[in-house]
Amino acid sequence: MRSAPADHEAAHAERRSGPVELLGLDRPRLAAFFDALGEKRFRARQMMQWLHQRHVYDFDQMTDLSKGLRQRLREHARVGLPEVAADQQASDGTRKWVVRLADGNCVEAVYIPEPKRGTLCVSSQAGRPMGCTFCATGDGGFSRNLSAAEIVGQVHIARQRLPEGAITNIVFMGMGEPLLNFDPVISAARVFTDDYGFVLSKRRVTISTSGVVHAIERMQRVIDVSLAVSLHAPNNELRDQLVPLNRKNPLERLLPACHAYIADKPHRRITWEYVMLDGVNDQEEHARELIERLRGIPSKVNLIPFNPYPGARYGRSPARQVRRFADRLLENGLTATIRDTRGDDIDGACGQLVGEIRDARPSKVAGPA
Repeated sequence: MRSAPADHEAAHAERRSGPVELLGLDRPRLAAFFDALGEKRFRARQMMQWLHQRHVYDFDQMTDLSKGLRQRLREHARVGLPEVAADQQASDGTRKWVVRLADGNCVEAVYIPEPKRGTLCVSSQAGRPMGCTFCATGDGGFSRNLSAAEIVGQVHIARQRLPEGAITNIVFMGMGEPLLNFDPVISAARVFTDDYGFVLSKRRVTISTSGVVHAIERMQRVIDVSLAVSLHAPNNELRDQLVPLNRKNPLERLLPACHAYIADKPHRRITWEYVMLDGVNDQEEHARELIERLRGIPSKVNLIPFNPYPGARYGRSPARQVRRFADRLLENGLTATIRDTRGDDIDGACGQLVGEIRDARPSKVAGPA
């Protein structure tokens, strides 16, 4: 966590550059903003309650703030939600919002209802720069990082359109690699878990990553939320092909960093996402390798049926093969689940999110042959 002087300096810099967007500020940054205005830092708690618990965005309606403060807020701050470009509901109840950002980029947020919980997947980048070879999101291009306000705004949009209490879990598993947008993602996660924000348990907020090792190590120092890792292969040779990030963050670095992240968190475990690709990573030898790789690490392996998209180079593993793979993990003491395919009829399933991205990448992107 940044020191108070650093937060105070940042608040002054933000004021000089124009109105400060308050929606994505965590409590320390919000307190620093009020400090820079010459106000007491407890105003941060009041503002968070107005925004995230009462859903009031108009300063004039914040009745426990003085008229003078409300006037200064109109001069130095703003609160804005992204525009909803599309609202789609799947036959299984999954709901997807296409959210248009101020610069014209569109990202997607997906709500997945289940009997005992409701999970909202939020995007952290416009597009995805990782180049994973089985993911439509990566094929769609990459434009930029989202601000913390643009991330938090997706949750506000969903909460406005869902019954009270419908969202019990938030996962940074929409578009983008969250740990390549570190500071805004951490700020948003703190808003979600703050007692004056969304009041979610730390276990119910999950940051998903393809395996950015230095950022996982940094996460351990600044926040305590759940961690999910897109693994998809039990060895470096195969993972280099599926997840190009592995070339710089091989399993020998990634697995110890993940283990260290939960070492001081009793009863916590890493969730390993594993997309099942027919004939590629779903064989008996892959299951054996995976069991050995994860030995000693508190783990949950989430087996995900591949969701095809136009131009995909892979096929979905047969259901019986996925079941056989899961059984082998279970027999060897690992927790393994098979994720239901949800929202695929609205392209809302894992790996299908594309949005509308103003691609800022070079015309040719390095990737596996």
